[in-house]
Amino acid sequence: MDAPMQVSPEGLAWFEAARFGMFIHWGLYALLGRGEWVMHNERIAPQEYAGLAERFSPTAFDADAWVKLAADAGQRYIVITSRHHDGFSMYDTALSNYKITNTAFGRDPIAELAAACTRHGVKLGFYVSLLDWRHPAYRFRRESGQHWADYLTFLHGQVRELCTKYGEIACIWFDGDWPHHTFTADDAYFVPGGPFRYKALYSMIHTLQPNAVVLNNRHATPLPGEDIQGFEQDLPGQNTAGFNVTGPQVGKPLEVCMTINDHWGYHRADTNLKSARQLVHTLARAASDGANLLLNVGPSPDGKIVPEQAARLRKVGAWLARNGTAIYGTRAGSFIPTTDAVTTRRDNTHYVLVLNDAQTVTLQGAPPAGLNAQLLTDGIPVTITRNGNAITLTLPTAGRDSLATVVVLNTEETGR
Repeated sequence: MDAPMQVSPEGLAWFEAARFGMFIHWGLYALLGRGEWVMHNERIAPQEYAGLAERFSPTAFDADAWVKLAADAGQRYIVITSRHHDGFSMYDTALSNYKITNTAFGRDPIAELAAACTRHGVKLGFYVSLLDWRHPAYRFRRESGQHWADYLTFLHGQVRELCTKYGEIACIWFDGDWPHHTFTADDAYFVPGGPFRYKALYSMIHTLQPNAVVLNNRHATPLPGEDIQGFEQDLPGQNTAGFNVTGPQVGKPLEVCMTINDHWGYHRADTNLKSARQLVHTLARAASDGANLLLNVGPSPDGKIVPEQAARLRKVGAWLARNGTAIYGTRAGSFIPTTDAVTTRRDNTHYVLVLNDAQTVTLQGAPPAGLNAQLLTDGIPVTITRNGNAITLTLPTAGRDSLATVVVLNTEETGR
């Protein structure tokens, strides 16, 4: 029997229904407080950068607090960096001595997160960097005498560890292979020494973790074995970031990953946080496209999630506690999104997520069957006016939500 090359139907259904997750970028770079790419951006030599491990002791880290925050925010899964491009492993790997359990901290935070996730009913997934700015078989083959096959043994071995050490997982999330990127002398050392042997890698994941999805942040058409198409810092079909050049593939499950501020890793000077209202609108627009939102936090070097970021998440969670029916377990909306509203749906029920405090919302392409509308939170009726295949909803003054108001639109027509 051939090894599986895709997630189980049950695993995919769970992932698509989850709709909202927490991304965590955390590593040695937090000590410098200038983002996760600081090693490359500031041309810090690997040996000098490795000295950070001697100072890394996040004694305030509390796995239970992190996972409880995710649960309070309404996030159904967590994805944490097991190893970022800097090459430092954030778990107790047997394949490298350059790891968190060899610091003064001496603990495996991913093992602690796995236990906390079980307690709080949140699934755990892992970010894995394909690129490694330090590994001798990736960046320094000429100097070390190692070969590309040695790096593949390390990479595939770490993925096997993550799939076997921490119970059932939500996903493996790859990053660092960007086929549309044009390399220059500045980043020539990013170029891999050969193929990553994706078929074998994905088959191993799907065999060991049949319910876990695979996403590879390649900014390209998904390859066989990649269950989810991802979009970085953009909603599906948009390309404000400049590297999301491949549009959504028809029928492919989607995920949007996005930062709360302007950096993935901890950056002490970055106070440009998105408001809770902006985050709710992003979540709504992602869900209306049939996509999950993986929203990032960058914990501080002492192991705390930045309080201002945590506060934003709790506000989103409070909104979801009132309106989550319009997000979880829904599929892409049937109506064309507008500036003022997007929609999701479940069977014959449509959820109109009203943005920007609009008093009236016009939706094109309404079904001819009978319709009725009411506010989700308290059932106050919403007036419907029809003009051909367009309907206009006039919202009551009472019952409005300052972040986004949800109207439940029921139709008698099946299959709409």
